[in-house]
Amino acid sequence: MAEHLASIFGTEKDRVNCPFYFKIGACRHGDRCSRLHTKPSVSPTLLLSNMYQRPDMITPGVDPQGQPLDPTKIQDHFEDFYEDLFEELGKYGEIESLNICDNLADHMVGNVYAQFREEEHAAAALQNLSGRFYAGRPIIVDFSPVTDFREATCRQYEENVCNRGGYCNFMHLKKINKDLRRQLFGRRRRSRSKSRSPPRHRNHDDRPSRGGRGGGYSDHHHSDRSRRPRSRSPGRRSGRSRSPEGKRNRSPVREGSAERRAKIEKWNREKEAKAASATD
Repeated sequence: MAEHLASIFGTEKDRVNCPFYFKIGACRHGDRCSRLHTKPSVSPTLLLSNMYQRPDMITPGVDPQGQPLDPTKIQDHFEDFYEDLFEELGKYGEIESLNICDNLADHMVGNVYAQFREEEHAAAALQNLSGRFYAGRPIIVDFSPVTDFREATCRQYEENVCNRGGYCNFMHLKKINKDLRRQLFGRRRRSRSKSRSPPRHRNHDDRPSRGGRGGGYSDHHHSDRSRRPRSRSPGRRSGRSRSPEGKRNRSPVREGSAERRAKIEKWNREKEAKAASATD
């Protein structure tokens, strides 16, 4: 029986645990969901809820004053945020992948998923970001059950054929251009390749830098609500392509669904055992 429950954990056959929460770390029903949202006690992935604020949040393609926005400026705004966040998170450990949702539904809009190489790096980032602000807004951060973004990503969106638009319940991941990706993730690839002898052939699509400035961040003791994310001078952008990368960014697979289900099932058993011992 236990093996059967473990095998269906987080799937549509599981009538106890929410499969959407397991796959994408969020659920459109929120606290009203009829199934459990079991948050992991530790994970290599962090969810920073609703952190990215698009310049066209109210109406896509239009600023708050009702004026049309140049798509290149929208992309530049996103890449400024992506680079700023990458450098801040890189202070706490090696980043495997950094994914930001382009969805519009309340439970997914602006969600940021940061997957670290090691769980302790994610734990350090969570501890240091909790209670802080970015651009005057509190950072809401927690561990996420998502470790394989292939299961969470909308395939139709990547093929430009998703008919649900921004309200799709699977991740629509916003892309950065390949020059910026090479700049950010390539530094880790170069440093790792220099430290190895002989060199090993690995997939280094997502390798980060540990440097960081965190220009838009403040802590809860002296948050500045007038602060805005730092802007890049035109010279910083001279080497970038204006179009986002078309090729899908596949994040490295650390654990499959079966392994993650088994781990969460173990956490559940440990939690139940602690509760039972507390009542004895």
